[in-house]
Amino acid sequence: MVNIYTIGGFSEVGKNMVALEVDDDAFIFDEGFFLPAIVSLQEREKMMNEEKLKSIEAIPDDSAINHIRHKVCAQFVSHAHLDHVGAVPFISNKYNAPIYATPFTVKVLESLTKDNDIILKNKVYTIKPNTTFYVKGKQRKYRVDFINVTHSTVHCLMIAIETPKGVVIYGNDFKLDETPVIGQKTNYKRLKELADEGVLALIIDSLYSGSAIKTPSERIAREMLREVLMSLQNKHNGIIVTTFSSHIARLKSLVEFGKKLNREVVFLGRSLDKYVQAALEVGAAPILKEASVSKYRRQVEKLLHKAEKRRKDYLIVCTGHQGEPGSILERISKNQLPYKISKDDNIIFSSSVIPAPINKEQFSKMEAHLKKSHPRIFRDVHVSGHGGREDLREIVHILSPAHIIPSHGGPDKTAPMATLVSEMGYKLGKNCHLMEDGGVLRL
Repeated sequence: MVNIYTIGGFSEVGKNMVALEVDDDAFIFDEGFFLPAIVSLQEREKMMNEEKLKSIEAIPDDSAINHIRHKVCAQFVSHAHLDHVGAVPFISNKYNAPIYATPFTVKVLESLTKDNDIILKNKVYTIKPNTTFYVKGKQRKYRVDFINVTHSTVHCLMIAIETPKGVVIYGNDFKLDETPVIGQKTNYKRLKELADEGVLALIIDSLYSGSAIKTPSERIAREMLREVLMSLQNKHNGIIVTTFSSHIARLKSLVEFGKKLNREVVFLGRSLDKYVQAALEVGAAPILKEASVSKYRRQVEKLLHKAEKRRKDYLIVCTGHQGEPGSILERISKNQLPYKISKDDNIIFSSSVIPAPINKEQFSKMEAHLKKSHPRIFRDVHVSGHGGREDLREIVHILSPAHIIPSHGGPDKTAPMATLVSEMGYKLGKNCHLMEDGGVLRL
């Protein structure tokens, strides 16, 4: 008996959580936040708890697996993005099972628990990418593979569990980057070995399955960023860059370019502090030591006061790429911090707007405030961390799974994946399964 429970991330983008039941044992993959809800909560509350998060539907509703709670023998986290790890401090204690994650993800998890004054009851095991290990169930041991994949943060995984019916692979999130700025390429060798053994089911990131592209390498984003920063003619004006706080490769590039511009690179915001410190602790990007980090209000205000007077000496990297209320750039746009945007200052969005209505609305409001001061605005200096249609085709071709479960979004995101694999011989309802939150697929 193999059952796959699609707990979260199948009716929306975010809140990712899946459970796998194999006879008397069960495993959990990811426990993530629904980020738009978290943004509104963080604006009002410094600390979060399960009750508050449930009230705004910010964490997965795991009631669908109440009847197998006692079977759970391991909890796996695929990577350090909050829509995958954010809910772990609030949900994981329900299960009498250890947590397994990569070094970078564990450091981010520790930061989340500290921020919310939570002590995890579960033992946490730190496992490096490209490691094979075993988890003990009630009647057997299960081989588990942490397979390195490329994405928009470091130490990202596909997670494979060997079952008596075949291998089940959780592939959420990834792209196929042949020239990553940090870390190794996707471990094709191990994926092909698993394919030879027989893959029963693949739970696959389908966020951009409707985009008829192969997602460009992070090297392309680095060159886009270089092109903007190194070609600026107004060299004495302010430079503010905002990007995803977890995008360590992008932050590395910014520090390197800041040095070439003879500007001091400063990271501003709590989220940036969380991810930069985690990267430094695991040695993912030592060059980040050459930038300073300010997360507390007084530190941020002091730094911005200096940068206001000496614009040409600083490259400011701050939170706010989605226009999040309370973020550094959003507060600058509303003149709530001691840095006034001047005509011809340079504001660079090394990011894209996450395709959710609240994000689009918040970003538009912030951009309108910024434009009142007539700065130069550079948008979408960015490439995605999610595979496009051709990346996904390649993974399916490599793994040849018996069953495919598109994930990471509602039907608007997952249906194009079903269309893609139908071209490869899969049939919807037979061996390609469009699921919803709270569903179960019995194989």
